[in-house]
Amino acid sequence: MYRPRVIVDRSSPVPLYYQLARQLEAAIQAGELAPGTRLENELEIAEHCGLSRPTVRQAIQHLVDRGLLVRKRGVGTQVVLPEIRRPVELTSLHDDLAAAGKEPHTEVLEFGPVPADDRVAKQLGVAAGDTVLRMRRARYTGGEPLALLTNYLPDGLLAVTADDLTRHGLYELLRASGVNLRIANQSIGARRATAEEARLLDERRGVPMLTMTRTAYDDKGTAIEYGCHVYRASRYSYALTLVER
Repeated sequence: MYRPRVIVDRSSPVPLYYQLARQLEAAIQAGELAPGTRLENELEIAEHCGLSRPTVRQAIQHLVDRGLLVRKRGVGTQVVLPEIRRPVELTSLHDDLAAAGKEPHTEVLEFGPVPADDRVAKQLGVAAGDTVLRMRRARYTGGEPLALLTNYLPDGLLAVTADDLTRHGLYELLRASGVNLRIANQSIGARRATAEEARLLDERRGVPMLTMTRTAYDDKGTAIEYGCHVYRASRYSYALTLVER
């Protein structure tokens, strides 16, 4: 529980809520308030800072609007984990997080063979109804959920277990099995979270989510993976480098 050390100047033309917000922000930027740290409640902050509760509420809301704090029912107000900025490259989320020192953690939600529906069959170049391997995972970093990942592979392409997927990224496993990833078609979009997605990602139902679909091909031009992923827009963004033609 964090108790802010705040000094306000009542003679200053700067609003009191903004003075409090700036000092809290400075503590966050300096690392004094680490991601996940829980603040005292508004009444406690108001009492020891000598401020009114509406002033404290306005300061906290200012930082919530800026994406530095988050309010969680039953938990209180916490410092937000830093946003994950991911380059758009032919890499897996697990590998990108690990390379950035973010310590990814994976929970396998579903794993096993299923008949390919028309959409999956078209992307993988198989017949509708053919058996494909379906895997659905929740990816965490910093102890908080970041994304839901659903992937389909042609049957027999990869000898992998659910336990393998908790410890390694999918692309790492594919490369280790001799698959040479070469190119992918990818689409990025947005939509509202379903009730299930909101529950699994610790978000409110209907909040905006980033989406990504990708079909990856090997060096022979064979489709080897089709993925449909959903990311928390509050914690995740894509980074692109644009070059003038």
